[in-house]
Amino acid sequence: MHAITAITGQVGGALARSLLAQGQPVRAVVRDPGKAAAWTARGCQMALADMGDAQALAQAFTGCEGVFILLPPQFDPSPGFPESRAVIAAVRSALEQAMPARVVVLSTVGAQAPEPNLLNQLGLLEQALAELPLPITYLRAAWFMENLQWDIAAAREHGLVPSYLQPLERRIPMVSTEDVGRAAAELLAERWTGQRIVELEGPATVSPLDIARALAQRLGHPVGTEAVPRDAWEASFRAQGMRHPEHRMQMLDGFNAGWLCFEGSPRQGPTGLAEVVRRLVPATQ
Repeated sequence: MHAITAITGQVGGALARSLLAQGQPVRAVVRDPGKAAAWTARGCQMALADMGDAQALAQAFTGCEGVFILLPPQFDPSPGFPESRAVIAAVRSALEQAMPARVVVLSTVGAQAPEPNLLNQLGLLEQALAELPLPITYLRAAWFMENLQWDIAAAREHGLVPSYLQPLERRIPMVSTEDVGRAAAELLAERWTGQRIVELEGPATVSPLDIARALAQRLGHPVGTEAVPRDAWEASFRAQGMRHPEHRMQMLDGFNAGWLCFEGSPRQGPTGLAEVVRRLVPATQ
């Protein structure tokens, strides 16, 4: 049995589909039973647990051969990340009680970076689990290609996509969430001792200009991209409703400056940018 947190998300869903296709039993760990209906219809067990409830999580993980952990994303966390720290403490306690045979934890490129930024939350998760006597793999994934979904409306309606990744021609590692889910399924099938880091990227690095070109080809009209000036970031993010935009700004600085990066030689998923765009953007009539 494999317990999957965040099964209703992109990565968790891809992982569950991969395991089910292999005939593996899956336990969907969800907070809302209504959101698990589609998965129970496919034969998954259901376990109700909030990610901040250590006892409910421990019960959900008990008896499992493998557990997949995805920290609920906090895109606008409070200073010091108290929201994520509470969940991290619950996850650690639950794993310590349940002692599954192995654990795969979704982490991120740059989790090791000491500089303050939004991704420190995943570094805190790695640190909190580091002393558990369990086989744990930290799957450090690149920037998700699916983040471009937030650019589709601007590309379609205005033919121009604003970019916080700069300079526009600079390519960074990106990966499809489908590949992340499949990689997690492969890792859960492996046997290892101790704790390890596995890094994952797509078949090619990607720039904002590459994204604009891929959107233009799919939409059937020109699409450009322009860099949002650094001194306009805070006002832009606050206009979107963010209360603490500094975390996101620091993360973007890290990608743009290059200190949010991989430590080793990443594995490569097969899914390229064009395939992700085809999946996200309906075909032009």
